[in-house]
Amino acid sequence: MLDPWRLHLLRQLHQLGTVRAVADALHMSPSSVSQQLTTLEKEAGAHLLERAGRRVRLTPVGLALARHATEILDHIESVEAEIAGLHSEPTGTVRVAAFTSVLHTVLIPAVRRLHATHPRISVVVTEAEPSEALPALHRGEVDLAVSGDFQDSPEPSDPDLVRRPLTRDDVVLVLAEDATPPGVPAPGDPHEHEAVHLAALSDATWAFEKPGAHLADLAERLCLRAGFRPRVAARCMSHGSLLRYVEAGLAVTLLPRLAVDGRYAVRILPFADPLERDIHLVGRRAAMSRVAVREVADAITRVAL
Repeated sequence: MLDPWRLHLLRQLHQLGTVRAVADALHMSPSSVSQQLTTLEKEAGAHLLERAGRRVRLTPVGLALARHATEILDHIESVEAEIAGLHSEPTGTVRVAAFTSVLHTVLIPAVRRLHATHPRISVVVTEAEPSEALPALHRGEVDLAVSGDFQDSPEPSDPDLVRRPLTRDDVVLVLAEDATPPGVPAPGDPHEHEAVHLAALSDATWAFEKPGAHLADLAERLCLRAGFRPRVAARCMSHGSLLRYVEAGLAVTLLPRLAVDGRYAVRILPFADPLERDIHLVGRRAAMSRVAVREVADAITRVAL
């Protein structure tokens, strides 16, 4: 009989590529991972791995089993949850990954409600950008992931995934409450809430997220498209640090509206040429057969809508 834990290791090897990467991800030693995979070969009665220089790769049989592993493991969890939930409340652990702004505004309120309505469902939350959350979903590390599509980079469709639209969020200009950079109406001005043109901010000082973050790259592309290269004074690891820097009047920035925390003394202005992102809840089709996963998905959807 195939052991579910060893199937999980095989799936991880297929996703991550090396035994060492699997060991690092699961806090195991490489030798322990290799021993477990050797035992899985005995259980399967077939060679799953072959040497390729100093590394191993999956044989055709290993590839076939790895592709089926997610479906097998999801089905096992679904059966276990159904048995445990007969004649009782939905039960089980549901793992959800979401990026920061949705974590604060949607996921935390949804989990709070679930604790009251379905106390036997345990929700494990991971804060992660879509670029991290979706691969984790494919690897089976989470059951649900919140993702956002910007107009310039829509996510490709995947028949193994189910998507639910949650909400739309627009990118806005964020500046200190009393800041009046060139091209922006001052507070109290009759036009203070009117949309601004990005090109009017060519002389402004900017703060962005760390290089490589999708929104930081997007913001710089937008500035270049508007005809100027932004003068960047700060790179921040989190929205909180970014908002604190802007609140101090040291720079302006671009953020999705949901990411602008009301605790900071900043104001927001829309752009004349708005950019929106569509926010989705994404789950593996097989995992959505579990009652607990559907209950969590429904709770998140209700809060978002």
